[in-house]
Amino acid sequence: MTNDVTRDWLGDPEGTPDPVRAARQSAKPALPKRFYTEAGVAPGEDGFRLVLDGRPALTPARRRLAVPQAALAEALAEEWGAQEEFIDPARMPLTRLVNSALDGVAERREAVVDDLAAYAGTDLLVYRAGDPARLVAAQGVAWDPVLDWAHETLGARFVLSEGVMHVTQPDASLQAVRRAIEAVASPTALAGLHSMTTLTGSVLIALAVLHGRLTPQEGWAAAHVDETFQAEVWGRDAEAEARLDKRRGEFEAAARVAALSA
Repeated sequence: MTNDVTRDWLGDPEGTPDPVRAARQSAKPALPKRFYTEAGVAPGEDGFRLVLDGRPALTPARRRLAVPQAALAEALAEEWGAQEEFIDPARMPLTRLVNSALDGVAERREAVVDDLAAYAGTDLLVYRAGDPARLVAAQGVAWDPVLDWAHETLGARFVLSEGVMHVTQPDASLQAVRRAIEAVASPTALAGLHSMTTLTGSVLIALAVLHGRLTPQEGWAAAHVDETFQAEVWGRDAEAEARLDKRRGEFEAAARVAALSA
């Protein structure tokens, strides 16, 4: 572990913040060795901080890695504590998402809300298969309850389309979804919502998970009805399954960050 990388994670009170250096170091293929003995949580004026051997950890942009929720900070500490000889970012989805929230979402909130709201116009759940009947039924079982929830809870009613033909959704429904997104006050919860949405193509599924209408496992299954059907018909592909498993882990981590940020 070089001094530069150590400063990027733990901070150098005399140094000048250098997010470019941090990004360059994190992009190197060689994983850094674990340079700390204990990961923990300490209260501070900026919330609950992740500390490594008692020293505050930093985000890649050299902000203090601190969150308002003690439970989320504890989850981050567990993730850092679970690292072995080397620090592997691929095994730290909570940390990566919180870093993204602190370094990006917090300062670009309106842009993130705009991006999420745009998904409502082309949400996965409104584009239905015309056949075979078994797939049509499976989509209905998985997706109709989410649309019903969106109508009853958010006040958003959506028009369905068969195939990929674009359908214009009612403006009142799009605005209702936007209000639900804007109501997510925490940058970390908003980052979790954004990650769940981009991983599934459905802001409605993401909102249903955020509000507890679906469990993360149910949300992921609902988003992959088509893939499940194809696997049942044509058989499972090991490489495709491995990719999906990785993405499912990211989705569940995003759901956990969102839940802990409440």
